[in-house]
Amino acid sequence: MTLTLNTATQAIRKIKDREARIGVVGLGYVGLPFLVEKAKVGFHVTGIDRNPSRAHRVARGENYISDVKDEELREVVARGLVRATTSFEVVADLDVVVICVPTPLDTNLSPDLSYVRAVTAEIARHLRPGQLISLESTTYPGTTEEVMKPILEGSGLKAGQDFFLAHSPERVDPGNKRYSTKNTNKVVGGNDPVSLEVALAFYGQTIEHVVPVSSAKAAEMVKVYENTFRAVNIALANELALLCDRMGLSVWEVLDAAFTKPFGIMPFYPGPGVGGHCIPLDPHYLEWKAREYNFQTHFIALAGETNRKMPEFVVDKAARVLNAARKPLNGSKVLLLGMAYKANLDDYRESPALEVYRLLQRAGAEVSFHDTWTPEVNEHGVQAHSVELTDQVLQESDLVIITTHHSNVDYARVIEHAQLVLDTRNATRGLHSDKVTLL
Repeated sequence: MTLTLNTATQAIRKIKDREARIGVVGLGYVGLPFLVEKAKVGFHVTGIDRNPSRAHRVARGENYISDVKDEELREVVARGLVRATTSFEVVADLDVVVICVPTPLDTNLSPDLSYVRAVTAEIARHLRPGQLISLESTTYPGTTEEVMKPILEGSGLKAGQDFFLAHSPERVDPGNKRYSTKNTNKVVGGNDPVSLEVALAFYGQTIEHVVPVSSAKAAEMVKVYENTFRAVNIALANELALLCDRMGLSVWEVLDAAFTKPFGIMPFYPGPGVGGHCIPLDPHYLEWKAREYNFQTHFIALAGETNRKMPEFVVDKAARVLNAARKPLNGSKVLLLGMAYKANLDDYRESPALEVYRLLQRAGAEVSFHDTWTPEVNEHGVQAHSVELTDQVLQESDLVIITTHHSNVDYARVIEHAQLVLDTRNATRGLHSDKVTLL
């Protein structure tokens, strides 16, 4: 224990003195903002990414993430505080390694931890005493202890004794102008009490409020619950939209009125589906893990089912809108406004607009899209480029479907020149026109 405490004391001292050398594996929407925040307070940070383009761009101070300020990345690179590489050889020289790699689902909605396993194995090859390894990728409860720990201890070193192991789930909300990496409360769970102490010291250097929990497994559960909470409530709003459609009611009117209640309710809205790297995926991690305990997560399953069928509902409603104008969906020109999964963001991962696009094509429609945030998409069988939003394009489209409510679109102009509009986001709020049909 004395050896462990001495090792921990040394690690904490280096962290608090900003002498600790930091590594961030995965330079995407989570990793790059975290790297910049650490460098801004004086840490020397090395980014590791298997994508040579990303590593080279970071090394040159070229930003590609909207939540990172261009000038801040350039400054920390110019000061010599940031470097980037594709090689894990640098791990041996680091004191802290933070893992921010993708944790997708396979086609059967089962967790795909291949990135986590591969990165952990690479780190294990270079692991040395005194290092802190922290996983930030969202995953099922037990991953840090059951998957990562055995791989790392294959090096001959022991967690909590020779090195420190923790989980601190990312809480990135891309495009959020109020909450950033620095001012978003940070949950931290350690593999053991000593690892927790070291991890708290590390995250406390840049995060305004750090929230300790009893274990890495508890921290993992916190994250999947947060996203499950959102998925379930979005599904409830989507189900209400389906019912209101049957009953001839405006779901937007109902929700706007409901949300005037000052207590006991939170705003969640319907849409063409859910997208991004969290809400469509993370709840299924918990659903999958629960089966190990012979436990059925009914709310999660129902929420996923409801949210996944929204693109089909949008296409069905599009067919009804066209049918009312005596036009078939088959052969009609349909323009989607927005391919990103979220407004004012250049990210189309798991975007429901992709599925709407694909289903419309399958139904025989001639589909195009406009999105200056994501001018090109290539995912889930959809490969297309954004078209210019001209008056002629609007006029020649039999139907315009608003799938993402970007603020840089003039929706009044869209209504003026379009023949018909199906608004799945209530982006035309306050613009009254017989041309517009709401979700």
